[in-house]
Amino acid sequence: MAHEKIKHSLLLPAGLIASAILLTICQAPFDQAWAAWIAWVPFMLVCRPDSRLRILLPAAYAVWLLYWLGNLYWLIEVTLPGYIAFFIVQAFYAPVLALGVRFARRKKWPLMLLAPVLFVGAEAWQGVLYTGFGWYYLAHSQYQNLPLIQISDLFGQLGVSFLVAMTGGLIADLILDEIGGTLRRPANLFKPAVAALLLTAAWLYGHHQAAIAPRFVTEGPRVGIVQTNIPSHIKEISENGPAIMETLLDLSTACFDAGAALVAWPETMVLAALNPGYLLHKDEDSSAILFDRQIRGHSRDRGYVLTGAHAIKVGLSGGQYVITDQFNSAYLYTPDGRQSPHRYDKIHLVPFGEYIPFKKSAPWIYQLILGLSPYSYDYNLTAGSKYTRFQIEEDGRRFGFGVLICYEDTDPAVTRKMVFNEKQAHKADFLVNLSNDGWYVRYKDGEIHPTVEQPQRTAITVFRCIENRISVIRSVNTGISCLIGPDGRIHNGYEAGTLPKEAMRRTGPRAEGWFVDRIPIDSRISFFTRHGRWFDTLLGAALLPLLALALNDSRKNKVRKPS
Repeated sequence: MAHEKIKHSLLLPAGLIASAILLTICQAPFDQAWAAWIAWVPFMLVCRPDSRLRILLPAAYAVWLLYWLGNLYWLIEVTLPGYIAFFIVQAFYAPVLALGVRFARRKKWPLMLLAPVLFVGAEAWQGVLYTGFGWYYLAHSQYQNLPLIQISDLFGQLGVSFLVAMTGGLIADLILDEIGGTLRRPANLFKPAVAALLLTAAWLYGHHQAAIAPRFVTEGPRVGIVQTNIPSHIKEISENGPAIMETLLDLSTACFDAGAALVAWPETMVLAALNPGYLLHKDEDSSAILFDRQIRGHSRDRGYVLTGAHAIKVGLSGGQYVITDQFNSAYLYTPDGRQSPHRYDKIHLVPFGEYIPFKKSAPWIYQLILGLSPYSYDYNLTAGSKYTRFQIEEDGRRFGFGVLICYEDTDPAVTRKMVFNEKQAHKADFLVNLSNDGWYVRYKDGEIHPTVEQPQRTAITVFRCIENRISVIRSVNTGISCLIGPDGRIHNGYEAGTLPKEAMRRTGPRAEGWFVDRIPIDSRISFFTRHGRWFDTLLGAALLPLLALALNDSRKNKVRKPS
């Protein structure tokens, strides 16, 4: 008995740690996609039906605390409070999942069926709770497996997660049946056949979509992308604004010279607010007026310039002009040297990074978090509400596009509405993602060193493209700037440019540059675009009664010590 007790006490942490390691290495930049298919298997094997909850649940939480502590390290520089909050909250999923697996095994229910409900149901909730955190999904590990992931235009990214989790559940079932001497039972012929059928159907669907795509995909405008390479602690110093502007103008000129109709600059790289209502209150020699004038002159008779900058709303209070709202915005400058009257204000703000919770509900917590932030001022932004559609023309053809700022390309709901919603008569032709990933790099000895955040962001964007059958072109400070087609393919190479040909290498010490390429335009409006995250809702809802049953079972059946 003592031997068995010691054996189980060692197997439990070993199994939990093995799953955490596999879940880490299957994601970009490690790209060990095979690991995702077995990642949750050790976890399911060690959540035994006779496990004591007072040991199992704390052990699962402790291991997942370390998992998120290590995997979210790139958040430290931008928001230490957010980093701490994220890994503390995210770790709670592990004991919840452990409770669910233990219950399923107690009832001898097939893990092939229950694993997707548990693990993918948890991903569904992770994508919406606390404004959503769509990171480290099983699906993301398969971003290079283009035939398999095309089902995302029906089910969303969680359709791919479902297949991966189902396969892991099947493997766990077979291992447990082999241990229990029941591997030869008829069900173990039926379950692999069902799994093979679903995987084959997904694979064939992907090849079918690739075959019919040429009927719907046409050549769009030639777009230029500027990628600066400035760490945020340097970018945030206002005195560096003129030098950054000169860099933007130089790189942008190269794009126009290479034939770009539209050139995109990264998020908030212009260190001023550019909205006309704010400029009216500025002196003629202010940096905001100067930057606006420079961009107008740069775009005149050349083409369109899309840039990220702030917008500031000014109001009266006590007879004095005061700032009432600040926005993270995108502006379009036109070839006639004007600023478009349309502006996009970022809709999905990131907690702690772009606004601090508790400002009114718990001011003392708000002040504490503000003191730990990287800013010395109140940086709270106001969320936008309008899914702006910009228009450009090239060779007599008109194109409409939307903008995703920063992490909005990880949000399926915002992306979907930017592509097509009830207020828009037509689907957007393409999307532009403006981002500043300079917060998430390491700066040492005068050089920029990339983190895992950059390739992971790019991998996640792949699913937004397939879900909505739309191209996304990314302009990102410190990288990775690239073009991703409506089939989810990350384009290596370009028509002209200076960035590395391989998209995933466009980061690091020498990642400043530009490229120009033509945008593929897909005319299809996908099932996902029309109906949204219906599959997420289904799986998230299915998880709740399963957990309720597991909690009720744990109260009714106190597990006895092995005799």
